Amino acid sequence: MTGEEKPNQHNVVFWSLRQKFLDSGDVPEQAQQVMYYSLAIGHHVGVIDCLNTELTCSLEEYQRWISLLPEGDALRKMRGLLTFGEITIDITHTQMLANAFAPLCESAAPFAAWSSTLIRLLTEIVHEPAIYLMVKKTPASI
Repeated sequence: MTGEEKPNQHNVVFWSLRQKFLDSGDVPEQAQQVMYYSLAIGHHVGVIDCLNTELTCSLEEYQRWISLLPEGDALRKMRGLLTFGEITIDITHTQMLANAFAPLCESAAPFAAWSSTLIRLLTEIVHEPAIYLMVKKTPASI
């Protein structure tokens, strides 16, 4: 093995953010106040995101999966991964994506299982809006 990446060999990984860890050990009191203030205004100084892997597939399989979606906002959202290398799915996307992926729950394997998994994750976001999904294109293992 040369350690070089094979051309066009990528995976797509869906991660969920379910918890955050605040690294506040050994921080002077004055710096802690700055850290807490920055958290209060929405910045994530000193916060470590804990991501859980929820779904992994090849980029080719991902493209076949989303090609089953109807034209519209959901397809555009999911195609964003192909353009930008990653997308974030949050509470503002749940209804749109659930409506688009629900019919795919009856499609051929593995797309039915993936669609069901995505809808389950979207439902969890609806119940807890602090959860979000990060979908990223990553190099495949050699």
